Amino acid sequence: MYKLLIVVNVDWFFISHRLCIAEQAIENGWEVIVAAEDSGRSKEITARGITFIPFPFSRSGTNPFVELKLLLKFRNLYKDIAPDIVHHITLKPVIYGSLAAKFTKIPSIVNAISGLGYNFTGDNQGTVAKIMIKLMKVGFKHKNIGFIFQNKDDCSELRGLGVLNEKNKIFYIKGSGVDLKKFNQSPLPSVDRLVILFPVRMLWDKGVAELREATRLLKDKYSNRIQFILSGLADNDNKAGVSSTYLKDWEDGEYVKWIGYQKDMVAVYNSCNIVVLPSYREGMPRTLIEACAIGRPIVTTNAIGCRECVDEGVNGFKVPVKSTTELANAIEKLILNPDLMSKMGVASRVKAEKEFDQLNVVRKHFEIYQELYEQ
Repeated sequence: MYKLLIVVNVDWFFISHRLCIAEQAIENGWEVIVAAEDSGRSKEITARGITFIPFPFSRSGTNPFVELKLLLKFRNLYKDIAPDIVHHITLKPVIYGSLAAKFTKIPSIVNAISGLGYNFTGDNQGTVAKIMIKLMKVGFKHKNIGFIFQNKDDCSELRGLGVLNEKNKIFYIKGSGVDLKKFNQSPLPSVDRLVILFPVRMLWDKGVAELREATRLLKDKYSNRIQFILSGLADNDNKAGVSSTYLKDWEDGEYVKWIGYQKDMVAVYNSCNIVVLPSYREGMPRTLIEACAIGRPIVTTNAIGCRECVDEGVNGFKVPVKSTTELANAIEKLILNPDLMSKMGVASRVKAEKEFDQLNVVRKHFEIYQELYEQ
């Protein structure tokens, strides 16, 4: 029986993005342990036969002594559990976990790179990012380590930084997939006021400021014909988080409405006509994958991760990153053309069935586990 350890930043992210993989592992007779911060949802994990270990850590820590303690914490966790396979999800577990797994001689390592982050590469790279790159170069020198990328751009950038080496195995999976039965295609709602949904954690790099400006540009002409719904938490623990004060100042309860976190996202998608995500950069945005499955036209940016979810003019429109006029114009095209909205919604569902089926994502993960473990 294999022992699989999954390390991720927080329990709710595991539930939304990787629970299906752990459930399949349990069904296969594996022992599965999840180490993550407990935000209050760990019981949902243990109820499925998965061992949960509370493992909180700062996502953006910069104190070197605190970070060294965290690295030792990772090492102790791996020594205690001694997994056959460890699967790191999100960047900090990937970096620290790879180092700890190397020191403790874990047989197989899987690193899921779900996006490098807008401030990680290129001209935006700061001192902390440079230190992380050096740590990656050390941790990634392991004889049996595999990387799952959601897009080829992230892989190319890590290669350009000299982080990946010739021994690293590279795999591509388009996001965490979507349950096509749960997120079933639904018809566009027939309403007097079209609903435009922005379903994300409220972070500046999701394009919050740009969307606010676009709503202003459209307000005079369409305030009685459309409604913007902001569905997601204000992430107060994140330096890039948008404050609840900003969101409350933006919303008026009619033209713009902030509904916060919603557990039943299927119902939220079903009630909308258009999904918008003007993000600066993504790995592969789950919100757009879900929007495709439900059958909704999409307006997003031509950013890494986002552009893979939209075929231009087929199931939506792509606009330049940080644009506002272009964003408003793309939304307006859909407002003025109900037939196009409908056709694009159908095309989104077709794309989801071809590219984002969760069953295929789970199958690919187990092929990767098997390939790495049998080396």
